[in-house]
Amino acid sequence: MSIYNLGLSAQIVKALRDKGYESATPIQQVLIPAIFGGRDIMAGAMTGTGKTAGFALPILEELMREYQEGKHHLRAVIIVPTRELAKQVHESFIAYGKYLPLKSVVLYGGANMRSQVNRLKQGVDIVVSTSGRLIEHIEQKNIDLHAVRYLVLDEADTILDMGFVYEVSRVISFLPQKRQNILISATLSGSVKRLAEQILYRPKLIEVDSMGTSATSVKQIIHPVRSELKMGLLSYIIGSKNYQQVLVFVRKKQEADEVGDELNSSGLKTVVIHGDKSFGVRARALEGFRNGKIRVLVATDIVARGIDIPFLDVVINYDIPHVTGDFIHRVGRTGRAGRKGLAITLLSPNEEVAMRDVERLMGKAIERQEIDGYTPKVEKVAKGARKTTNRTKKVKGAFGDKKSRATPTKKRRKVTKRDGFKVLGNEKKRKRR
Repeated sequence: MSIYNLGLSAQIVKALRDKGYESATPIQQVLIPAIFGGRDIMAGAMTGTGKTAGFALPILEELMREYQEGKHHLRAVIIVPTRELAKQVHESFIAYGKYLPLKSVVLYGGANMRSQVNRLKQGVDIVVSTSGRLIEHIEQKNIDLHAVRYLVLDEADTILDMGFVYEVSRVISFLPQKRQNILISATLSGSVKRLAEQILYRPKLIEVDSMGTSATSVKQIIHPVRSELKMGLLSYIIGSKNYQQVLVFVRKKQEADEVGDELNSSGLKTVVIHGDKSFGVRARALEGFRNGKIRVLVATDIVARGIDIPFLDVVINYDIPHVTGDFIHRVGRTGRAGRKGLAITLLSPNEEVAMRDVERLMGKAIERQEIDGYTPKVEKVAKGARKTTNRTKKVKGAFGDKKSRATPTKKRRKVTKRDGFKVLGNEKKRKRR
């Protein structure tokens, strides 16, 4: 279906043509008409499937229908979990509405508060914000929410994972009762559905390109590897395959720094981004990665939620994330907007259980490919082998190692007083005979 046949104005269609958009993605084909219908919505779709355009386009269209020349009142609030994602979503609103008189602003922590206040005073129609910074503006009475008609919770599963539910609830308490609520999530887990029950009223459920079907554009491969050889395998894969742009996901911040140092020392130009890095450092790293000046970007899961690299072909999972659903977000960084992508996972033996949880969530097993020299050793255990008591073990002696017999596997029962009574009774029986 053409995206131009979904009831959008000529100005928005012109902006979409500038970006080279033609066909609507499956989520856009369903989500855009649903938002025009006015009902609350709970939508689940894989990252990279066009969800942002799915809710931004109809909101822009509806706001223009009620727009009065020269008057700007806040009517749409989009809450996102991270600064990177806030900036990304705001840039999408600017691009789609470039021929419209609507004004928007992005709010997030770490940026200058005074400049944000000045933008709000000038009048805005749309606010894209993290929950914490939005609360700050509300408490300082810098923002008026009484006319808000649209509330969007983007990446709702991440909002839950990061513990922002209380802040979102506070924001909602300042909003008018009559509004349209739109909850967007990559995974519709039980916690997301419970959040929807609290916020949404008789929502329309939309579920497109879920975890099991997301792999149509992304090829996934698992490389089993010994834990101590994982770093070597990572640099070997990037170098031997001559990948020029690779996003590597690492679970912990400290380990991300270690991976970055090792890759740089091996000659692969690498930068690292995580929560301890300032927003400016993260922004410059992303820009360098997009421009091709940096070959490898190492990132933790939370920071990576706002990473949007349109032509990223390769993602490597250095480990399995703490939250199983984050694996879906990792894979979704490649193969975006219908392009082909490759997601590689380096799996050590102690991560097998976590990997089974991921495969269960995705509804399929992922192909495994062994690489000579890196595959974990499989210890064969003889079935039915008899345990012997003659096994020896090395122990430290005064003059070095010495052999000592292991304790027998069969323990002797402790002798008690009752055993003495039994012996005495047997002797009396013999005398009587």
